[in-house]
Amino acid sequence: MKQPTLTAAEANNFVRLSGSSIIEPVYILAIRGYYKNIGKPAENDRGIYDDAMFLIGPDLYVPVNGNTDPSRYKPGIAKLVPGLHYYKKGLHHLSDPDPRKRYPAFRPDTADESLPVTRDGQQGISKGYAINIHKGGYSSTSSEGCQTVYPDQWLRFQQMAYRTMDEYGQKRIGYLLVENG
Repeated sequence: MKQPTLTAAEANNFVRLSGSSIIEPVYILAIRGYYKNIGKPAENDRGIYDDAMFLIGPDLYVPVNGNTDPSRYKPGIAKLVPGLHYYKKGLHHLSDPDPRKRYPAFRPDTADESLPVTRDGQQGISKGYAINIHKGGYSSTSSEGCQTVYPDQWLRFQQMAYRTMDEYGQKRIGYLLVENG
C-alpha cells in the first residue's frame, strides 16, 4: 500500500483553508477522499483506505493510510462531520467484557465522548458517541463511524502520537478532518 505524501506547505494550506486554529504543537490532519483514483473514479469510497492521516508536529511527520468513513452504508450509521475535533488517549473496545480485546487508541475528548456526525438516511447533524481513532482491519476498514488506520501502520502511528503528546505535555490532540475537493 502506497503511503500518502504531503508537504508541510500543503498541510498548512489545508489547516488555513479549514479556518481552524490548532494551538497544540502535535496534531492529526485527516483528508477524506485523499485518493480519488482507487475505488470508484473521482469519488470518496467506503470500505477502503482511500483517505489519509498525517501526524504532524515539530520535527514530526508520520503519514498513514486511513479511513474516515463508515465501512458500509447502513441506515443510521454515523459519519464524522469535517472540522476540528479533540481526542485523548484511551482504549478501543472499552466496554467489551473481554479485556484482551481492548487496546490503546484515541477517544473523543468531550464530557460525554460525543462528536458531531451525519447519519445515513437522516437529515441534519446529531451526536455520535465513541467515534474513536483506532486500528482498522485487513478485510474491512472496521468502522461503524470511527476513524481507522491501516493495521500495518497503526502501532507506529499510535505510539508516536502518544510519545510526542507526552513530550509536549498534551493531554489532548487536535484532529482536523477536511474533505479533498
